[in-house]
Amino acid sequence: MVFSDLFFLFAFIPAFVIVYLTAALIDKTFISTPHHHSNAAKNVALVVFSLIFYAWGEPVYVFLMLVCVLLNYIFGRLIGGISHRKAALAAGLACNIAILSVFKYLGFLAQVLCDIGIPVAKPTIALPIGISFYTFQSISYLIDVYRRESPVQRRYVDLLLYISMFPQLIAGPIVRYGTVAEEISGRRVTADDIADGVFRFLCGLGKKVIIANQFSEIADQFLAGGAASSSTAGAWVGIVAFTMQIYFDFSGYSDMAIGIGRCLGFHFNENFNHPYCCNTITDFWRRWHISLGSFFRDYVYIPLGGNRHHQAANILVVWFLTGMWHGASWNFIIWGVYFGIIVMLEKYTILRIIRYIPRIILHTYSLVLVVIGWGIFYFDNFSEMTSFFNVCFGNAASLTDFVAMNALTDKFWLWIAAILFCMPLRTWAYKATTLCFRQGGRAERSIVLVSRLAVSVAVLVLSVALLVGATNNAFLYTRF
Repeated sequence: MVFSDLFFLFAFIPAFVIVYLTAALIDKTFISTPHHHSNAAKNVALVVFSLIFYAWGEPVYVFLMLVCVLLNYIFGRLIGGISHRKAALAAGLACNIAILSVFKYLGFLAQVLCDIGIPVAKPTIALPIGISFYTFQSISYLIDVYRRESPVQRRYVDLLLYISMFPQLIAGPIVRYGTVAEEISGRRVTADDIADGVFRFLCGLGKKVIIANQFSEIADQFLAGGAASSSTAGAWVGIVAFTMQIYFDFSGYSDMAIGIGRCLGFHFNENFNHPYCCNTITDFWRRWHISLGSFFRDYVYIPLGGNRHHQAANILVVWFLTGMWHGASWNFIIWGVYFGIIVMLEKYTILRIIRYIPRIILHTYSLVLVVIGWGIFYFDNFSEMTSFFNVCFGNAASLTDFVAMNALTDKFWLWIAAILFCMPLRTWAYKATTLCFRQGGRAERSIVLVSRLAVSVAVLVLSVALLVGATNNAFLYTRF
């Protein structure tokens, strides 16, 4: 099940709201006391619906997730003790990495061994949806408990809630335990939380359905099956369309996850900060998939020595692992190393003289390298990737063609909208409103309220209209 699904919008969410509000009434009437606010019944309801949400597409692997949570619950309790904490941490990390490796990388490793002449049977193991995300959350929980940065969770159902919570279960963002630890048992929801959460969810829905889905059709038109028969212009149109698709797809999902979480009283950290407004590749990766970048920074890069020891080697290790995290395929490893080399080189070149370089040059340089990177990311077939880049850089039957130009002219307003929504429009609108009206005044509040209501209704109606009969609606990042 995905968020941009009519069943999710008009069956799952209404059913969940009814049960969750009933649970809230039970908490208030029977469990809470004048001195203690309880979320116990609401947590149970959220866990049950999260498991239903996951089992909808992965009925078998829901048991794998339950076992993983149980293991991490046991290791967390051991780590939270006094003795043998380091051994418990090592065992917990080893279990998480082993489970992820078996289900995600065992087939790839077998294929590599066969390619170098070592005949081994290649297992056919389906990849559990979201395993990379909930494994990383489990790892962060164990490490934070070991570092005494987060309290150990003493209730299995509450740890299960943290890891299985359906808003962020299958495609992130990667939520640190410390971010939501207190909110699991002590959260309260205000009218502003619900209003902000619903608006954020609908903004994400619009990103996904209205923009990303349309760009996926353009990208598939030019890239699916390779780009050998495309013109040079067609190859670039296709990969720029994919560049837009993957941003609006993933940032849209993150917005929806953050919005649902906000409605439930959880405050997830931001996962995107207008990454295509970057001026270097280093800046791009501070803005893109922030939760993944901060995970590798805090749990890999800094423990390896960070900027203090072997910085270049640490960067390459982190980016090799970043590529591997995205998928068991050579193109992801190449993609990770590609960006790792660029980030490493920038530290010794551009970042030292950045104030002397015009911003337009920096921005153009960054976007070109990002688009090339998405070309590596898109093709998991090496021969198709090679053909694509040959076509991109002029080795094609023609430089342009009618189909490529038609993809630009027929979807002109889609391209314009995508470019605009890559920019911080919300920030600009807020600043403009504040300049025109007294901050926090009635006029400003009225304008914000009416604008949000109009945008919400328009996005919902248009998204539902596009989803009726839609054939291309999968989230890209659920496969990671």
